[in-house]
Amino acid sequence: MSNTSSSTPLLSIEGMHKWFGGFHALSDCNLQVQSGEKIVICGPSGSGKSTLIRCVNRIERHDGGCIAFSGVTLDDSRAAVEARKSIGMVFQQFNLFPHLTVLDNVMLAPVLVKSVSPAAARDQAMALLARVHIAEQAHKYPGQMSGGQQQRVAIARALAMQPQLMLFDEPTSALDPEMVGEVLDAMLTLAREGMTMIVVTHEMGFARQVADRVVFMEAGKIIEVQPPELFFDKPQSERTQAFLGKIRTH
Repeated sequence: MSNTSSSTPLLSIEGMHKWFGGFHALSDCNLQVQSGEKIVICGPSGSGKSTLIRCVNRIERHDGGCIAFSGVTLDDSRAAVEARKSIGMVFQQFNLFPHLTVLDNVMLAPVLVKSVSPAAARDQAMALLARVHIAEQAHKYPGQMSGGQQQRVAIARALAMQPQLMLFDEPTSALDPEMVGEVLDAMLTLAREGMTMIVVTHEMGFARQVADRVVFMEAGKIIEVQPPELFFDKPQSERTQAFLGKIRTH
């Protein structure tokens, strides 16, 4: 487990609110994440888990409160745009460019956004593909690969921007069951290497194994935040207890 005693968090969410029209999707959410921490967010469908991390990456604009990353308030300022380049995100769907090879998919952003030379980007991309155990697929196209392989390419593509923080939005939910393990293994490797991660997932075994803290959300609110041993064995909230009771029997 990581050391979470640092006084300055890498990510700070304070009093965050989000509305979609008249629907209050997030209500007074507060969370601080230290560098190197692994946070797993769980809860029932529609509880705001994905919306929360999408607000962190400014895919959705929050409507109240403050989000700060590496000391920079995440708004529409130029400083915030630059800061967000250090936040990587992996989605439920792989969103790979089908007309580009795996290697070209991973090389693209460093070349276009960071002006990395093609030769250096190629070397980095091959190293990242090896890191997620898929280097031998470098010259294939996404359509020639399984879902699990494509998701590992998506992870490598996010890592190519050398992020300080990785966000995972239910990265295994679109996969066939037999492909889930290979993606979780790639994420486990990142966790062991010290990557700061926020993972929205229903994979409770992964949460037990990897998380420094587990966050439970319901109805747009953060209900409970605990280390995994307390979250799973001694949950404080009745709503958390009910949620865990249901998933343990399915």
